[in-house]
Parts: sequence; C-alpha cells; structure tokens
Amino acid sequence: MKFITAAAILSCDHKTGTVMNIPSQQFVTVNGAPILVGNDPMLKPIGGCPNAGPTIKPCTLTLTVEAGKSKLVFINGKPACMDTISGGTDGTPPMVTKYSVTFSGQILVDTDT
Repeated sequence: MKFITAAAILSCDHKTGTVMNIPSQQFVTVNGAPILVGNDPMLKPIGGCPNAGPTIKPCTLTLTVEAGKSKLVFINGKPACMDTISGGTDGTPPMVTKYSVTFSGQILVDTDT
C-alpha cells in the first residue's frame, strides 16, 4: 500500500468525477506533496461527475472516510491515508456511490499496513 499525497487522484465511482485534495498538514511530504492524513479526503469538492439527470444528483462532495487509514503510521497524531482510502459521496443516492484512489500521487513510499 502506498501513502496518498495532495497529488493523488481520487475519483467517484463514475470515474470522471475528481476529488479536490486539500491537505491538513505540510510537515511530511513525498516529492514535495504533503501526505493526506486523518479525514483529509472528507467533505472535499468533486468536479466533473457525469452522473446527472432529472432526478439524479451528480457527485459534488465526499462524505465519510470509511476505510484506508493507516493503523501504524501517524503524522501529528492523525493516521496517514493509504491508497485503499474510500468513502461515500453525496451523489444519488447519498453514501451508495463511493470515491476511491485512482493514483496515489507518488510511487516512492509504501507500507504493509
């Protein structure tokens, strides 16, 4: 598993919806990009989701982080986010459509957990 950075690509299940990464820490970086920690992927804007229609809302916001936080590596007291991070979006229906990592943002640093 790889740590994900601010350069990571997180997408909704519809594949073209891309999450805007906003890191909460700047101390630990890989290739100059801060590693995401804790709930960094939560409540972030999603742009470009094609899922739209008269009664269908596209994914525009990430919701909870359901999985993918390190159990061993902490930065400033918060668990590092791994490339297995995933959670729900606000798309129709909310929390059924998920977001996940397409690219970790780096290829240098990984861990077993």
